[in-house]
Amino acid sequence: MGQPIEITRTDLSAQELRRLAAKIRDGAVVRRVLAIALLLEGHSREAAAKANGMTRQTLRDWVHRYNALGVAGLSSATSPGRPTALTATQMAELQDLVIKGPDPDRHKVTRWRCADLRGEIATRWSVTVCEQTVGRWLRELGMTRLQPRPYHPMKDADAEAAFKKTSPAW
Repeated sequence: MGQPIEITRTDLSAQELRRLAAKIRDGAVVRRVLAIALLLEGHSREAAAKANGMTRQTLRDWVHRYNALGVAGLSSATSPGRPTALTATQMAELQDLVIKGPDPDRHKVTRWRCADLRGEIATRWSVTVCEQTVGRWLRELGMTRLQPRPYHPMKDADAEAAFKKTSPAW
């Protein structure tokens, strides 16, 4: 059996690590901090690992991370995930497109729906996404699904005002 990995970072004592663990909300990080605290108190690697629900090898890996980065190194690293289909410039163009509204002659609609935007995105940028993704992008841009009532582009404001004057009041 090999030599145990020594904890080289001594800026926090076992008691301070336990106090810090009480304030941390992530349960996985708390288990790792408490395992390091047990090692600092002189417990064996086997006992510290077993008490915190991990193997000796896993505890050894976390000791390496603690030595290198401190308590911040004990948090789980998240993967960045899939990159977005549209660039920041394209997202800004999408926002302008939605704010400006559709051209009734060209788009054949009076207001944007997610399905219509999906088709426009595919036409403009050759990106095919589902309607849910379009809705999520609109929420990320700070836009809601509530839209003003559409109006006909050929409406006559004078005729509307005249009608309001002559119609009976309810």
